[in-house]
Amino acid sequence: MTATIYPRFLEPRVADALADTPAVLIAGPRQVGKTTLARSFAESRGMRYLTLDDDLTLLAAKEDPAGLLRNLHRAVIDEVQRAPQLLLSLKKTIDEDRRSGRFLLTGSANLMALPTVADSLAGRRETLTLLPLSQAEMHGGRSNWLDSAFAGTLPAVRTSLVDDALVETVLRGGYPEAVARETLRRRNVWAKQYIDALLLRDVRELASIHKVDQLPRFLRALAQTAGQLCNYSRLGGQVGLDHKTAAVYLGVFEQMYLVKRIEPWANNRLKRVLKTPKLQFLDPGLLASLSGTTPGSISLDRKAFGHILESFVFAELLKHAQTAEESCQIFHYRDQDKREVDLVVENASGHIVGIEIKATASVKSGDLAGLKHLLEVAPEKFRMGVILYDGNEILPLGERLWAAPLSTLWG
Repeated sequence: MTATIYPRFLEPRVADALADTPAVLIAGPRQVGKTTLARSFAESRGMRYLTLDDDLTLLAAKEDPAGLLRNLHRAVIDEVQRAPQLLLSLKKTIDEDRRSGRFLLTGSANLMALPTVADSLAGRRETLTLLPLSQAEMHGGRSNWLDSAFAGTLPAVRTSLVDDALVETVLRGGYPEAVARETLRRRNVWAKQYIDALLLRDVRELASIHKVDQLPRFLRALAQTAGQLCNYSRLGGQVGLDHKTAAVYLGVFEQMYLVKRIEPWANNRLKRVLKTPKLQFLDPGLLASLSGTTPGSISLDRKAFGHILESFVFAELLKHAQTAEESCQIFHYRDQDKREVDLVVENASGHIVGIEIKATASVKSGDLAGLKHLLEVAPEKFRMGVILYDGNEILPLGERLWAAPLSTLWG
């Protein structure tokens, strides 16, 4: 098996950051290609490459961080979260020499959330997040879906995937190793070993967890609630944890880039909005493996596909947000009258795009209710409302409202 090397849309952003910032951190989950990307910069720019996955280098970083950095003028330091104490020495050496592009760091955890981090390198570091492969990267797409939507258009369909082909694509996910495997069984084997490795190694580096044996059960419980509102008491109760411990465990999984809480969207005109966040997984392939979802189970219950499809779309849009022209945040919307919109994306200018996700090839008038309400309460902010569905045609559905194929995400 030879994994294909796909171009990463984040690469130009890393180059831009290195041009005017002393330290650049590529953060993201394990095995998404951070090392491959960082090595390419080391080779093209003559930077020394060090990895803290090497035991001797890790020992040096922990025991004598100043000595390790003393003669490093330009370097890549891989998996820097394994020695958080290195950041203080990095701060000192950068303050002594503030040339741009001195250090390219990678980390498989949310570095600034670690309790052992002594310094954030504020003002000296730019952080960019590399997530699993996007469908646009895999299919050769060039358009940024969010840039297009905020401009009032949608990308044309480049590679159409519907029905069984769409299911296969969603369940495959975006981790390069999983993408390269031919069968669902082999991908599930990889996913299990990946999760086991994270829970056995990374969790211990991130936090003091006393009941490590409960983490796999808790993660599987989270997989059953993907796309739903967070209820810590209910989540913890499924595996015998109190709500405070469940919230701590969820925070650890967020630091490992496995899940993300999506906050509700609101403005001053919305008085009855529910303030509870939603939970989404950052890779639908891992979610499918954890929840036991297969093409066979989806053929028996299409509703089961809807939850995974929502995580898939959220993850794809999050990847587009990393390289969009304006910074974007992704929310959900739900009020006490049960009007809801699956995803609401707001850009730095305050404009919003509402997105509904349908796992079927049909769209009904009732599917527009949430988007129409959003347009009504925020007409000056609302740029576009889109129902992403399992079909082939982009069709108008009213003022600033559209039905569009899921395949536009990689147009």
